[in-house]
This record gives sequence, C-alpha cells and structure tokens, in this order.
Amino acid sequence: MGATIRKLVIGLLLVAVPLGAIAWYYLLRQVPARFTTDEEYFKYGSVGVEAASGVPYWIWYVLPQVFADKLPAGSKSYADFGFISEQGREGPVGLPIMTVGFKRLGINCGLCHTAAIRKAPGEEPVIIPGTPTSTLDLQAYLRFLFACAEDPRFNADTLIPAIEAVYDLPFIEGLLYRHLVIPQMKKTLMKQRAQTAWMDTVPDWGPGRQDPFNPAKSQILKLPYDGSVGAADVIPLWNWEAHQGFALHWDGLNTSLEEVLLNSGIGNGASNETIDIEGLHRIGAYITKLPPPPYPFPIDNALAERGAVVFANRCAGCHAFGSPQVGQPMRMEHLGTDRERIASWSQATADAFHALEIYSWRYTHFRDSFGYVAVALDGIWARAPYLHNGSVPSLRALLESPADRPVVFHRGYNVYAPGDMGFVSGGPEAEKAGRALDTRLRGNANGGHDFGTDLPDEDKSALLEYLKTL
Repeated sequence: MGATIRKLVIGLLLVAVPLGAIAWYYLLRQVPARFTTDEEYFKYGSVGVEAASGVPYWIWYVLPQVFADKLPAGSKSYADFGFISEQGREGPVGLPIMTVGFKRLGINCGLCHTAAIRKAPGEEPVIIPGTPTSTLDLQAYLRFLFACAEDPRFNADTLIPAIEAVYDLPFIEGLLYRHLVIPQMKKTLMKQRAQTAWMDTVPDWGPGRQDPFNPAKSQILKLPYDGSVGAADVIPLWNWEAHQGFALHWDGLNTSLEEVLLNSGIGNGASNETIDIEGLHRIGAYITKLPPPPYPFPIDNALAERGAVVFANRCAGCHAFGSPQVGQPMRMEHLGTDRERIASWSQATADAFHALEIYSWRYTHFRDSFGYVAVALDGIWARAPYLHNGSVPSLRALLESPADRPVVFHRGYNVYAPGDMGFVSGGPEAEKAGRALDTRLRGNANGGHDFGTDLPDEDKSALLEYLKTL
C-alpha cells in the first residue's frame, strides 16, 4: 500500500510541477524593463500597476480596430484621446509595458504629467515631462474601454483573430487568453464601469482635466458617491526642491510628497503587494530636481523688467517664492473661485484614508482644506488653461474681469498662442482637435481671482512678459 501511495504522489508531482511551471511562466513571470535615465523612467517606468491590474497589451492594441465604431466621431486610434507617443516606443507616454506572464499595460505619473506642445500648426510637438497634459481626455478613453467591454463582440472568437493578425500568439498563451485573460478583462472593466457610473451625472472632464479623488473614494475607500464634482486641471510636477513645505494638490489636502506618490500608485491600480516604492522614490527624486520648462518664444526683456515691478507690487505676496502665503491654501471668500472641488473633499474623507490598514504604511498627512493653494508661478506659461478647474484659457483672459472672460472655449488643441499665454482655444482647428468647456456648467465656473484685472493694459502686457521668464 505504501509503495502505491508513493507512486501516486510521484505521479501527481510529475504532473503538477510542469503545470505549475507553465502557469508561472504564462501568468506570473515578471520581466521588468530597464531605463538608463530618470526621464525615461518617468515616462515609461512601472510603479507596480501591471502585476495587480495591468491591461493585457495585445487586447488593448486591437480594440481600436475591432471596436472602431466605439471611438469618438472621426477618431481612428488612441492618439485621438490625446495620448503622447514617441517613435520606437510600443506604447504611449505614461502607459508602461511590462511582462507579467504575458505583456501588460500599466499607468504611471507621466500619463497626466507630460505635455506635447507645438509652437505653430504643422510643427512637430515638443514633449515636456512634468508639464500638465493639455490634450489627454482620460474620461473619454475610459468610456471607450467600458463601451468595448459592454459589447457582445468582446469575446475570444472576435479578439483572438484580431490579435493573431498582428502578433504570433503562442498556443498556450492563446488558451489563457481565450479562457482566462479575455473573460477577466471584460469582468474587470464592467466592475470599473459600475464603480464610475457617477461620471455620467456630472459635466464631462474634457482634455487635460480629471477628478482624482471621487474614483479613490469609491474604489479604495468603498464610499458611496456623494454627488460632488471634483474635476480639476492636472498640476505640474517640477521643481519640487523649491516647493518644500508647500501644501499639495489644488486644495492642499496633503502635505507629504511621499504620501501623494504612494496614493497615485495605488490610485492607478497598484496593490500593497505590487507597488514599486523604489520606482516611486525614483520619480520623486526626478521631479524634485526637474526644472520648469523655459518659455519657447522670444521675450522682450525691457518690457519684462517693467513687468517685474508690477509683479512685485501686485502678485508677489501670494505667488513669489519666499512669501508666507505661497504654497498655502487661501480662504474662499478671498478667492471667489468655483467651490465644487473643495466640496468634494472633507475631514471625514481624510480620516477614512488615515484609517486604512491594508497597506504596509499608514497615511497620516491628509486633511480637510478651506480653500485653494496660492501656487508658485514657475513655468506658469506651460500650465494653461488657468484656475484650478482650467476654466480660463489664457493668462491674458485671467487678467480680464470675470464677466469678460470667455464663457465657452475649446480645450485640447496643443498649439500655443504666445500673445495670450495659453493654447489656441477658438477657431476651426481648436474645435476639431479639442472639446468645448462651458463655464456655465457645474464645477466649471470661471469667476473669482480678480486680482490684477484693474491694471492698465500696458501694465498687464508688461506683467505677462515678466511671467514668461519664470
């Protein structure tokens, strides 16, 4: 009897070990990418998302072809969602590709914090890491993925032939795609669709904007949607060495850069087990030293010198490095800007983050806020549109009284207008490439921050010239 049991055990092991090795190779084997520069890592390096919730690359690759009818009108590829791509790269900036059993697509900081800016129509864009994206329509991209998953064609019989047309799919990998990977991706997307259904009840974000914390409240904290509108522009990631001690995010809801980076990794889909803390530290070190991008057009230095005096007299108290107010929240009654983003966060939400015990660290620096941060203006030319919700297209428009600012303009066209210090936001090309932002909609108000609106026109022009030098 003992000999029979031994033979049975040996037989089972002879079967189980190869099956385990196959399962490890095609599902768990990790082949991390290597990057020689910190800039490359910022744009393409993993922060631990792929192993936890990475999107199967080859399914992602063929979706625009299989579901072309789900793309926005006139679109042909992911580029039409505002992604930035570089020659020789398999994926866009901010979507790292890593093999975890099979090739998977993740997300990192570079997705929202890299811009491609053109000096004129027809010119090649200049890619600037750390700069807020002005083109990425993240919400439209998510809706495309959800629409694909909801379609009956999202199945192995449709997707595998499309994959095999562009990739030599190995037999075992094909079996995994058919019976595990494709069904699981559909299930995951449908779950995310349910968790973010609240997006359909509020105004669209549009290019260059996102709501960073309502998704976290539902997906991480498991809180019911509270009806708030948290859409805001993306913030820049540069020069953090000079920003030490500043409150973070538009409303100063955290004061720890390390916690913000950890939260971004988790919010993008990493888990406690997969998050790459060393990689996040590498990104943190990079943005600490990354200088703001220099203004790419000629500057009238004499006019800028006059503008420096205007800045010192009218703006420095809130926006100059060394000012007690810079980098700190200001009272809403003083600012008068749209309150919706403030209302989307509370001390109860901060406490809920602090109470999380599912990570190898504890959040301790979240807090409620009473207003929006008075930001330093380094690289201000590249941050258009303006105000926390991106409701004013240019710095010149921001110096107009709120009643005279554009009510509707287009975001998402990446050609810069140096005369206005903002992106081109009107005309046929802007309308074709961008999306309209209506400042009359909830969360999009363009009022408040009327500082400097009473300046003479010549002082406004001088001030704008000086801001180009920052």
